Amino acid sequence: MSDWHACAAIVERGDPVRFRAAMAAPVEARAILFPIYAANIEISRAPWVTQEPMIAEMRLQWWRDVMEQIIEGDEVRRHEVATPLAGVLSHAGAEAMDRLIAARRWDIYKDPFEDAAAFTAYLEDTSGGLLFAVCDALGKADANVAKDAGYAAGLAAFFQAIPALEEAKRVPLLDGRASAIADLAKTGLARLKRASAGRLNLHKSGCIALWQTQPILAQAARDPGAVAQGRLDVGALKSSLGLSKAALLGRW
Repeated sequence: MSDWHACAAIVERGDPVRFRAAMAAPVEARAILFPIYAANIEISRAPWVTQEPMIAEMRLQWWRDVMEQIIEGDEVRRHEVATPLAGVLSHAGAEAMDRLIAARRWDIYKDPFEDAAAFTAYLEDTSGGLLFAVCDALGKADANVAKDAGYAAGLAAFFQAIPALEEAKRVPLLDGRASAIADLAKTGLARLKRASAGRLNLHKSGCIALWQTQPILAQAARDPGAVAQGRLDVGALKSSLGLSKAALLGRW
């Protein structure tokens, strides 16, 4: 298989939502989407594949070294993901991915976020950074719009991950009360609405993966207990309709 097809296989196994989004994009966009999405999977896995913080730090540093090579224009080490990634990622995209990797250090340890600003920065640098890198590689990206949309998408995904985070003895939220969760969801919805108003400043194919963000946040806002109980679910029909709307109309 070609490099990007190998990346597609990684995404299919590790991130079904983004795999569906990429498959809904035009064929020419997939060669860009899959290497970046695959890199995100490899990076996000790094803190979780070992119980040794030092080893996890080394895994993340390996990816930071890759980003530095891309930024500096150096030849990137041969690797099934890093090699095709270097062929599609821009200088600005590599810088965004580097910030994403640095933010993922929180996943290594069991400490809570320092404050609300740290949690916001984590979502903006991880999900927002990924969205910017993807849209920039595709040819159209606005950092502020990507940050807003990425915050919302990251919050939706984080809400879905809370049961697993708590099972792993993490402290995902500074305030786990229902009212606080509902307020967070409303903030995410407001930022998503603001991003949607500027969606023409992001590449449409890069934004297809946002298709479940609004319904997940809306459910969390009206039923915050669904977050801790792991009941956040879009539903098959609504999910399919949302995917089609995002892919065909660029609306999310």
